[in-house]
Amino acid sequence: MTSTSSSPSSSPSKWLLRWPQAMRAGGTALDLACGSGRHVRHLAALGMQVTGVDIDAAATAGLEAEAEIITADIESGPWPLAGRQFDLVLVTNYLWRPLIPLITAAVAPGGWLIYETFAQGQQSIGRPARPEFLLQPGELLEACKGLSVVAFEDGFEVMAVNPRFVQRVAAVRDLHDGVFQRYALDQA
Repeated sequence: MTSTSSSPSSSPSKWLLRWPQAMRAGGTALDLACGSGRHVRHLAALGMQVTGVDIDAAATAGLEAEAEIITADIESGPWPLAGRQFDLVLVTNYLWRPLIPLITAAVAPGGWLIYETFAQGQQSIGRPARPEFLLQPGELLEACKGLSVVAFEDGFEVMAVNPRFVQRVAAVRDLHDGVFQRYALDQA
């Protein structure tokens, strides 16, 4: 499926789409735990140089034509992106706490971290339900220390299909230490 499909599982995240300034043509993007590539395809179509990482080679099959695909077990194997930074680091519906410092370190100066995943409360309505896969209140904000947080949400998302408890952050690594930059919140 393409990123233009209206299916929730194949459409790009609305949180990602809210930040078009993070998706510059010619920029580099990392989609961590990219799965079947709904975001890889979207970002590549915008002219970004995309790297997708996932453990499941079958899920990422066919994405190599659009992006650099790295098949890796990032939870128990070595971090496959050592020393690399990206203009956009995207994580959706994935949480492995030991990786958070590596994820934030992968954001280049002037680059964006767009992160959204399940939060505490999700266990009351469905999966995931295990605490290790659910963010605690404010946990994603804490993970963004060293970045300038542009926006943060923590709550219950009522959707037509699959309501969920979610936490989201959009954050930027400033170009110069100690210089706080302002970022457009609305893109008309």
